[in-house]
Amino acid sequence: MNYFAGNFDVAVIGAGHAGIEAALAAARLNQKTVMFCINLDSVGNMPCNPSIGGTAKGHLVREIDALGGEMGVAADKTTLQSRMLNLGKGPAVHSLRAQIDRKAYAALMKHTVELQENLILKQAEVVDMFPAEDGWHLVTRLSAEYVCRTVILATGTFLAGKIFVGEASYSGGPDGLFAAEGLSDALKRLDIPLRRFKTGTPARVLKSSIDFSELEVQPGDERIIPFSYKTEKLPENSVVCHISYTNDKTKQVILDNIHRSPLYSGVIEGVGPRYCPSIEDKIMRFADKKRHQLFIEPCGADTEEMYLQGMSSSLPEEVQIEIYHSIKGLEKVQIMRNAYAIEYDCVDPLALTASLEFKDHSGLYGAGQFNGSSGYEEAAAQGLIAGINAARKNMGLSPLILSRASSYIGTLIDDLVTKGCSDPYRMMTSRSEYRLLLRQDNADERLMPIGYEIGLIDEETYNKFLERKAMKEEEIYRLRHSTVAPGEKINQILERLGTTPLSTGIKLAELIKRPEVSYFDLAEVDVGRPDLPYEVALKAETEIKYEGYISRQQAQVDDMLRLENRKLPEDIDYTSVEGLRLEAREKLQKIRPENIGQASRISGVSPSDVTVLLILTQKNGG
Repeated sequence: MNYFAGNFDVAVIGAGHAGIEAALAAARLNQKTVMFCINLDSVGNMPCNPSIGGTAKGHLVREIDALGGEMGVAADKTTLQSRMLNLGKGPAVHSLRAQIDRKAYAALMKHTVELQENLILKQAEVVDMFPAEDGWHLVTRLSAEYVCRTVILATGTFLAGKIFVGEASYSGGPDGLFAAEGLSDALKRLDIPLRRFKTGTPARVLKSSIDFSELEVQPGDERIIPFSYKTEKLPENSVVCHISYTNDKTKQVILDNIHRSPLYSGVIEGVGPRYCPSIEDKIMRFADKKRHQLFIEPCGADTEEMYLQGMSSSLPEEVQIEIYHSIKGLEKVQIMRNAYAIEYDCVDPLALTASLEFKDHSGLYGAGQFNGSSGYEEAAAQGLIAGINAARKNMGLSPLILSRASSYIGTLIDDLVTKGCSDPYRMMTSRSEYRLLLRQDNADERLMPIGYEIGLIDEETYNKFLERKAMKEEEIYRLRHSTVAPGEKINQILERLGTTPLSTGIKLAELIKRPEVSYFDLAEVDVGRPDLPYEVALKAETEIKYEGYISRQQAQVDDMLRLENRKLPEDIDYTSVEGLRLEAREKLQKIRPENIGQASRISGVSPSDVTVLLILTQKNGG
């Protein structure tokens, strides 16, 4: 017999990175929220790499923060080392990455959740769920029955999770936790399209067993930029990371034992991540490559565990030992936690709308790895949007849907719900056609007004944003209207930088547009320069230096928005629309895009099909 455990506005199943952002967002929007977790010690856990950010992922964290999410705040407070990646390239791909104290991060997130008004954290496994007239009913393994207006599925890799290490396999979740059993069957009864994905994680090894004298040192940045716009006390670099490489011996060990890998023996059914393959997958897929890089990273300030980034594996434990011992600096390394692969159930994201609500199940949302993505940052971004939209549905408000031109979050969700994914989806800068507009440095200008409007950004944070924006605009105006005359000092600077000296006066903005010259190079001759925060000055420089490119990309956005504004009828039967090719009819009928822009991005919909849809919307007054 079930017992009634309470009514809630929003229920979140899962307390990983997606679940936390979803629950906090809903609670902060005044929704009575409950979040379920199989084990409260795993709230905010980082079962894979102990880092946040990275290429494109750093963009996501800054966008989460600009909308009022928590990941950037917690990351800044628990950073061990901070690095800005891709500084040798253009500003569109500059991405912040921080090495994190994983236990401190999880503890901080758990405490944040515990202190949050309107939010209850509950250790319980949800094993059944079904809709009824009074809302969604969730049943736990201990027969507690909760009634909730909206539900967010953020199950990560726990859903019917299965661990693989060589020939050994067993039911389980990450880090030795239990898998979520039973819920998959409930979702199947709801005709929710599930499939199997897999991911893996490297071994954790004992610090004192590593010969660091044989490794390359990877220090942090001298100038640290935080993830969060709210952070006042900057993180500090308290550790260094190290680099080593595989070699011919490593390769031979793997080749000699590849038949024992469940990935290659056919035991694993799930599809693995294309852009984060296991070491055995790298050796097989990139046979001509002489070596593969691995990063030796600390897991925390108060632990001796080190993480071997780039060395995930599902080979047997004794083979893993042989592999690691073949690598320079790791010849005597002791494994504390072996590497493993984990297979889990997730949904086909084509079943979701752009709000992350299920098309066929009102009030039910998906977020994170449950939606087929990979990575903490991708999960947190989706969790935030799902939490916002579950709350807004309960409040009778329209959903928040971010466009591709507004954010990487919008790009991520649009890719998932429009194109789907055949393997775990990972965000990359190359996935955005507007990446010069979607820089990490301007996430506040793109998204903080939205966060403020929906109620997740407070007045003080918003006013500070407005001050930063005004300072930047004033500085751009000053640089465009300030002239520097030719002279010995300026010409010495220009010659040192390898660019043409001045023979006549020139606006400072025009000098900054030269590829060789930066805003900071001109400090000596820029007598009227105000004392600006580093990030404000950097943003002003970027907007001046790339003004032409930014203008051209904005024109592309304007063209795209015209298509996004052409809404498609909700009740249209695409199978009967004349002029559409057969493949387009099938894809459009399944995905049911909301507008022409979304339809144009569906695989199998050609430009001629888009023309047919444009004519259709014109006839319907669209």
